[in-house]
Formats: sequence, structure tokens, C-alpha cells
Amino acid sequence: MSTVIAFIIIFGALVFFHELGHFIFAKRAGILCREFAIGMGPKVFTHKKGETTYTIRLLPIGGFVRMAGEDPEMVEIKPGYRIGLLFDKEEKVEKIILNNKEKFPNCRIVEVEYADIERELVIKGFPEDENESLRTFSIHPQAVIVENGVESQIAPIDRQFGSKTLWQRFLAIFAGPMMNFVLAFFVFIIIALLQGVPSNEPKLGEVTPDGAAKTAGLKQGDVVQSINGSEISSWEDVVHMIRKNPNKKLDFTVTRDSKEMEIPVTPLEKTVEGKKLGIIGVYSPVEKSPVQAVKSGFTETYFWTTQIFVMVGKLVTGQFSIDALSGPVGIYNSTAEVAKSGIYYLMKWAGILSINLGIMNLLPIPALDGGRLMFFAVEAVRGKPIDRQKEGMVHFIGFALLMLLMLVVTWNDIQRFFL
Repeated sequence: MSTVIAFIIIFGALVFFHELGHFIFAKRAGILCREFAIGMGPKVFTHKKGETTYTIRLLPIGGFVRMAGEDPEMVEIKPGYRIGLLFDKEEKVEKIILNNKEKFPNCRIVEVEYADIERELVIKGFPEDENESLRTFSIHPQAVIVENGVESQIAPIDRQFGSKTLWQRFLAIFAGPMMNFVLAFFVFIIIALLQGVPSNEPKLGEVTPDGAAKTAGLKQGDVVQSINGSEISSWEDVVHMIRKNPNKKLDFTVTRDSKEMEIPVTPLEKTVEGKKLGIIGVYSPVEKSPVQAVKSGFTETYFWTTQIFVMVGKLVTGQFSIDALSGPVGIYNSTAEVAKSGIYYLMKWAGILSINLGIMNLLPIPALDGGRLMFFAVEAVRGKPIDRQKEGMVHFIGFALLMLLMLVVTWNDIQRFFL
């Protein structure tokens, strides 16, 4: 059960921050965001605040931010329609009722002659209570259309995704993967603040209770000056001397509380990958400081970013097969294994997954963020956007292929772990 909770929290956090990136930059650009969703499929939780409906959906396989202008979401109001209008204090239309008008006894019934709810924001028609004289009604920019009892806010052209500058649209899409890198960076910082950052000082870190160091009398915080008369200037020097002398007595000269002490230690022998190495049961020293934590955040994020790019390159060049990929089932299984090692390993795993999600979304594959950014690059070169229907078809095909890949990867995971 704890693994299920850990998986839901980690995966939910990765998706949440990814979509939050899209959401924040879309709102900054003035785009109407109709829905902020975590998960796919049927809704299990809904809450509307302001212009946006926040939902949690049944299938934990992603999420989305539904922006105005991205889908054919608005009903076209054609000449001849009989609609009901409700007005605000400034006599602007705030509700357009398409059907079930009897539920709104105060609405004004109008037969439409002309309507534009995107650019001009007007409805021209013949009110039934004014002897058929043509009237023009101004529409409030935040008016809603009511159909079958469901309200949908209109999206004037300046609130739609496609009306924004290329740079604004680029940021709204790029911000999703970017937030995954930012999340990983802060996760690594938190780990470094709690655990400390490994230091190369010749100082002893935590001493294990059953090691040779504890038996000999060494303590955490002892600063090693020399071993067998050889000067020690770094933790690497300490490790080197210990490893190459299994079962041999070493004379440690250490400083403790400003006092110099001589302590003999005999490293125990351990075979690692066929080699006999000495160990004394001491961890490397760590430094807990905000500056080092931030530096560690950058270092870890850069390291894992490069490692994942290398693996993607190997996949593209055929150096390992698709069978090596893992989907949600594989990630769940790996999360269960990592969770056994403790909370810090689980946090690091979350950071690595976040970077992985960011990189995968930046690949120039249709239906992914990288595919959309690729179309923006083409638009920048051409000086005009590609036809929306053609772009939509490319993304649809890309999405279908991604779903097929997901099924193949999931089946491989099931065979690998359960059959």
C-alpha cells in the first residue's frame, strides 16, 4: 500500500508541476484556460475557480491544460436561432441561453440575424417583445453560453492561444518541460540540505557501529592528518590508503578537539567485483550549507540530464531495443524497489523521473510538447503558421502512435515483472 501511495504522489507531482508550467505562462499571456486536469479519462473530482475548472481524472497517465482556441469548443450561433439573453448592469449580454430557455424566465428572447462572439462581440437580432425591430446587443468579454444547463465561457479572439505572439505561445508550451527540470533542481537541493553534500575534506563522516573504525576508537569529525606517516590532504587520499591495505594495520594520525591522536586501525577485507579491498566502516564527510546545496542541485540536475540524453541517443541509434523501455508498470515496480532504500533515495528517484519526463516531452515527436515547438520553429522560418488542420492531423497521428507504443511498453513490463 505504501508503494501505491508513493507512486501516486510522485507521478501526480511530476504531472502537476508540468501542467502548472503550461498554466502559469498561458495565464501570463492572457490565454483563457478552461481546464487544468491531472490524469485522463472520466472526472473523479471537479472544482471551478474563476475561469478555470480544476479536475482530477481516473487514469493516472498524464494531464493537460485546455486552452481556448485549441479545440472547436464553442457553438456557432447562426441566423434564425432563437436564443435567450441575460444582461448585466451595463446592459451587456452576460449569458446566452441556447435551449431550455423556460428555466430562465427573466431572459430576453431574440431571433438571431447575425452573431460574432469572437471578434466584434455583438449579437444582432429581433427581440420578440419589440415588434420585430432589429437590435444590436453588445456581449461582455466574459459572457457564458448556456447549453443543456452547462455554462461555457466565450473566448474572444484576444483570449485564444492562436492569437498570441510566437514567443508567448512558445513559452506556454516550453514551460511544461521546463518546470520538470525546475522541480528536479529543487528536489536535489532539499536532499542536499537534509543529508548534506559530500565533501573532499580528510574528515571522517558517520562511523558505522560494527566497523573497524568504531572498534579502534575513531569518531565522526576526526580530521585525518596522516596514515602510516603519509600526509593526507583529501578524503580521496583516505579512501585510497584504506582500500589498498586490507587486513593490514594502519596508523592514523587524527586531530580531535584540537588535540592530535595516534590510532591504529586494521581495515577489514571485502571482495568487490573480484578485487580485495579494505574497509573500516566510515562514510564520507558531508557539508550542510545552503550554498553547497544549491550547487549540488545544479550538479545533480546537469548530471542526470546528460545521462538521460545519452540513453535517448542510444535508443535512437539502435544501441538498445525498445524492450528496454519502461512504462507506468515498470516505473511502479522500480518505485517499489527504490522505496525499500529510504525516503532520500525515493526523493532522488522522483527528481530523475522529473528530468526524464521533461526530456521526453521535448523530443520533436508530434503530440508531445517538442512536436509543437517544432511547428513553432517552422513558423518562425516561414513567417506564418502551418495550416491548423494539417498540424492537427499530424498531432493526431503522433498521439495514436504514442498510445500504441505505450501499449507495447506496458505489455513488455507485464511480461518482465509478472509473467
